[in-house]
Parts: sequence; structure tokens; C-alpha cells
Amino acid sequence: QVPLVESGGGLVQPGGSLRLSCVASRSILRISAMGWYRQAPGKQRELVAVISSGSTTNYLDSVKGRFTIFTDSAKNTVYLQMNSLRPEDTAVYYCNARNLFSNQNIWGQGTQVTVSS
Repeated sequence: QVPLVESGGGLVQPGGSLRLSCVASRSILRISAMGWYRQAPGKQRELVAVISSGSTTNYLDSVKGRFTIFTDSAKNTVYLQMNSLRPEDTAVYYCNARNLFSNQNIWGQGTQVTVSS
């Protein structure tokens, strides 16, 4: 069983919106900080947004005010709502679960987001 299952990537025009979803087991969500990372071609993977303790969030400076990370505990899902997308947001986006006790990381398979006219 895949621990993290992502969906929601795609092609969007500049200024458009996408919502990424990451379904995790309840046991993972309960003990993890959940984050979204991205990796563009030729660049290092970077943290885009993270949520812990159900409500504490942090964002990459370049996405503040445009992206929102939130959870739906009833659906065991973490979302990344991305608005006002820019070409520089183009990357493969990965869901991440970091165990708050062991710091062990679990990664999703990645989903491609392409912002282009």
C-alpha cells in the first residue's frame, strides 16, 4: 500500500489555479508534519509549504499569499491550493510526511505542475 497518494497536477495558464491533494493514512497524519515540496529541472528540491499540529503553517516566501496548505481530517487529505500561478512555479510537486518523533520522511510519487501559456 502506497502511504502517500498525490493528485491534482496539470497544465495551467499563468494566473490560473490548481489544487493538489495528498491522501495519507490517519496514523501518518496524526504523528507527522505534512508538507509540499517541489523540484524544477536542474534545481534542488525546496519546501513550498508545511502544516503541523493541524494548523501551524509555513510557506516559501515566493508563494506567500498565493498558496494555502490545509487538511481535511475527515478525508485524511492534505491539500495545496495554488492561486495566481506563475511560470516559475513549474515543477514536480511532492507530498511529504515527516514523523515528528523520529524525523523519518515519507514521500509521495510526485505530480507535475506546468504553468505556461
